[in-house]
Amino acid sequence: MTLLDLKKLQTLRTRSFNLPPQKRVSTPAQALTFVNRRGFVFFWPIKGIDLPSLWTAVAGERPVADKHDDPGHITWGWKDDALGKKKWYYGKIVRGKATMISLDTAPYFYALSENYGAPEEDYLITYQEGRLTQASKQVYETLLEHGALNTLDLRKMAKLSNAKDSEFNKALEQLQRDFKILPVGVAQAGAWKYSHIYEITTRHFPDLSEQARKITESQARAKLLELYFGMVGAAQLRDVNKLFGWGNEAVQRAVSKLVESGSLTWVEHPKSAGEWVSVSEL
Repeated sequence: MTLLDLKKLQTLRTRSFNLPPQKRVSTPAQALTFVNRRGFVFFWPIKGIDLPSLWTAVAGERPVADKHDDPGHITWGWKDDALGKKKWYYGKIVRGKATMISLDTAPYFYALSENYGAPEEDYLITYQEGRLTQASKQVYETLLEHGALNTLDLRKMAKLSNAKDSEFNKALEQLQRDFKILPVGVAQAGAWKYSHIYEITTRHFPDLSEQARKITESQARAKLLELYFGMVGAAQLRDVNKLFGWGNEAVQRAVSKLVESGSLTWVEHPKSAGEWVSVSEL
């Protein structure tokens, strides 16, 4: 079995994560280019997950600062300013964390969601099969009926004012992860004068469903894996499943197809036990 070249791996990750000596991302236009070239990235770095983030590209490989005046927090303004402008797809997607997805890549994610082209009906099937919570159903139906709403009005109109914060927030996350809703703006509402405005995904991106219809499940997984390995260079199957949550069998099948095509190869890591997969050039 081929031995993984750690020097080449580090060079690849330095480039894809935008680490020194790469120039830091310093403008919204550069941020958009950063996302588009990678396909999808986290907004903040997520502990235990290897994937580029906008924060790291801007601020370097260091923890997210608590101080609001930290230069790295300029990313927050860029993110909020881009909401609703269709520069990228933003929401709590990968592992339920804030994710930026290029518009070219979004249909591949959508193709793996439980949406089949009928926004007024798909959620009911998911709910009836026990894969959508009651709170999520109420939130979604409220947006269907009333259009875009900030979180305060949404919670009230969905009759979840007396629900636990965790229940409401979980509903927002569940609906975002399945590409049913997404934040499209910020409202000056609530004690902090800051509240996301949510809308039905297919209203904001009316072509997304049709774009995804042409993509098979196998094609979608292959595309996302190619983008992922293009960013991280090498990983174990458990890393892939930890990120995407597809299940061991689906991950094994999708990776094996890319190995057969020559896009990926099984390798041995010189410092870490287990079965590794890498892009062929490593």
